[in-house]
Amino acid sequence: MVEDTGERVIPEFMDPLNTLLLEHIARYQFSLPYMNGRVLDLSCGSGYGTHLIAKRCKSKIDEIIGVDIDEEIIDYAKGKYFHPKSSFVVEDAVQPHLVKTLGTFDVIVSFETYEHIEEEECLLRNYYDLLKPGGTLILSTPFGEGKGMECKYPFHVHQITPEEFRGLFRHYSNRQFFYQNGVLIEPPRPDVYYPLGVAVCKK
Repeated sequence: MVEDTGERVIPEFMDPLNTLLLEHIARYQFSLPYMNGRVLDLSCGSGYGTHLIAKRCKSKIDEIIGVDIDEEIIDYAKGKYFHPKSSFVVEDAVQPHLVKTLGTFDVIVSFETYEHIEEEECLLRNYYDLLKPGGTLILSTPFGEGKGMECKYPFHVHQITPEEFRGLFRHYSNRQFFYQNGVLIEPPRPDVYYPLGVAVCKK
């Protein structure tokens, strides 16, 4: 039995109408039109999103690899989800030679990862290095008081502002920003509060 950290999303142990679960599934659903070729789900957690992509995009992708630092949760994913185009491996998202281990990808999804990582520059560098030229990164993170500021969530290093979020991806050739409130992910509308941002960036 995997340990409940309070943030981990494991659909089989959750109410189907749980808000956290629905929000996470919405992000994977949002990412589906971008899928092609070789795909990486970096910090995949329990693997449900990796499996969703494999099933829904089997005709568009060559393979998808789900990666997480937690060996226990990867063992759970391997036991729970199987698809001929998916696999799960234990790796650290900030490991400096990750590209040598995993290779490069046409698409990377990494949802709710950045806010947990103290070595954020290593993470951002790995995102870029792991992408093939022309590849697409789809990333989400919750907003808060800003970089380095304390936040109310014990598992978060910090939560950046929307302005700081947009500044993370200047070295990509094309950047689009969307914002999430509940299951709704959309371009920003004036005077609407969005607790979370989603970036779609092309290398």
